[in-house]
Amino acid sequence: MMDASKFYINGKWVTPEGTQRLEVINPSDEKGFSTITLGSQADTDNAVSAARKAFPAWAATSRERRLELLESLFETYKARADEMAQTISQEMGAPIDLAKTAQVGAGAANLKNTIRALKSYNFEHPLGEHAPDNIILHEPVGVSALITPWNWPMNQIMLKVPAALAAGCTVVLKPSEISPLSAMLLAEMIDSTGFPEGVFNLVNGDGAGVGSQLSEHPDIDLVSFTGSTRAGKAITIAAADTVKRVGLELGGKGANIIFADADEKAVTRGVRHCFANSGQSCNAPTRMLVEKSVYKQAVEAASMIASKTDVDLADKEGRHIGPVVSEQQFLKVQSLIKKGIEEGATLVAGGEGKPEGLDNGYFVKPTVFSDVTPEMTIWREEIFGPVLSITPFETEEEAIELANDTVYGLTNFIQTEDKERARRVARQLRSGMVEVNGKSGSAGFPFGGMKQSGNGSREGGVWGLEEFLEVKSVSDW
Repeated sequence: MMDASKFYINGKWVTPEGTQRLEVINPSDEKGFSTITLGSQADTDNAVSAARKAFPAWAATSRERRLELLESLFETYKARADEMAQTISQEMGAPIDLAKTAQVGAGAANLKNTIRALKSYNFEHPLGEHAPDNIILHEPVGVSALITPWNWPMNQIMLKVPAALAAGCTVVLKPSEISPLSAMLLAEMIDSTGFPEGVFNLVNGDGAGVGSQLSEHPDIDLVSFTGSTRAGKAITIAAADTVKRVGLELGGKGANIIFADADEKAVTRGVRHCFANSGQSCNAPTRMLVEKSVYKQAVEAASMIASKTDVDLADKEGRHIGPVVSEQQFLKVQSLIKKGIEEGATLVAGGEGKPEGLDNGYFVKPTVFSDVTPEMTIWREEIFGPVLSITPFETEEEAIELANDTVYGLTNFIQTEDKERARRVARQLRSGMVEVNGKSGSAGFPFGGMKQSGNGSREGGVWGLEEFLEVKSVSDW
C-alpha cells in the first residue's frame, strides 16, 4: 500500500497541504493500523482545479478511448481483488469471505455494467420522426464531486466513478474517512491504467471539512453523495448557493412483507438479509411485517435464526457477521436496542452488550424484536446494525399502510406465491426498489429511492450513466 497520508491529484501522489491526521481503526480489535491526512481547503482547491483543467479534453475523448481505459481498469481490479478484499475487511470489518465475494464483487459488477451501458448508449439522436433536424445531445455535466460511505466502499465508489468517467466528467472523490484505504487502492489502479492527469483525483477528509468544501465549491458542477439522510440535507444546503446538481442516495428502513402463502424460506431469507454486512446496508429489510395467521411461527423462526447467527473476527473465514464499523456506530446501535426495550417491544433474541467471548471490537449481538409498533423509535430510525423489528398485519391494505409509514423509501420486499398480489402491492409501495421473493435485480438494475432515501437519483447501468449527463437540444442540425 502507498503512503496513506498522501492524496492523488493531477495524476500524482502528492503531500497534502493539510496537516491534521486521522487514525484508521480496525473494528475487530479497536486498534489503529494506518493514518490518513484530512484535507484542507487548499487540498480541495488543488484537486478541483486539476479536474477543471482536465475536463475539456476528457469530455472530447472518444467513446472508444473511454472504453479502452475502463476495460483496462476492470482487468486490473480483478487482478488485485484479493488485496482489495483484505483492505476492506480490515478497515470496515466485513468478514473476509464476504469481502471477497460481495464487497469486491459488487465493485466489479458495477464497473462491468457501466462498460456495457457505455458501449450501447446513444449520446446523439434526433428529437423524433416529426423533427429529424432537431438533435438531442447528451453531454457530460462537468467536474463531479463524489462523496461515498464506509459500509459498501467499492460498491458505492464503483457506482459513481466509472459512470462519471464514462460520461466524460472529471472527478474528485472523497471516500469515507472511516474506510479510505480501499479507495486509495483503487486510485493506484486508476493511476496504473493510464487515465489522463486530472481526470480522477482523490482527497481524504471528513464531511464537515472536505465534504462541505466540495459541496459549496463554485467549480464543482455536480455532487453525488451516498450516506445518511442528515448529511444529505447538509450537502443540499451547501450546494444551493451555486445551484449545482446534487444526487443523493440516502438511508432506508425497508419493510419485508411476508404473506401467509410465502415460501418456507421467506423468514430465514429476510433475517439473514437484515443481518448481512452486520446490518450496515441502507437497503436492508429491517422491518418484517408478517400476516397474523403465521406471525407466531415467524417470530419463533426469526429468534432461532438470530441465535444461530455467528459473530466473529473479520479476518476469520466462514459465514459469520463481523463487527460494526466504529465505536460511534456501536454506541448508536446499543442505544437503540436499549430504547426498543424501554419502549415496550418484545426482545426475542440478542439484546444489549457484546456477544460472549468478544470483549474487544465493536461486536453487536444479532437482535430481534417482536410486537414493534409504529410509534416506537426502532420502527422510525435507521439503526444500521444487526437488529430486526417484527410486526403483525391482518390485511393487504394494512401491510401496505405499515410499509409506507416511514420517511424513507429505498427498498421494500414482498414474499408471496400470488404473483398478481405481488404486482398489486409493488405498485403501491412508495420506494425506489421492490424485491419480490428474494430475487435481486439484474445487471444494471437502477438503484435509488424516494422520499428521504434520495432525491430521484438512480445509479447503475444506463441510469447511472445518465446521472452524469446533461441534455442539450439543438434545432436545424
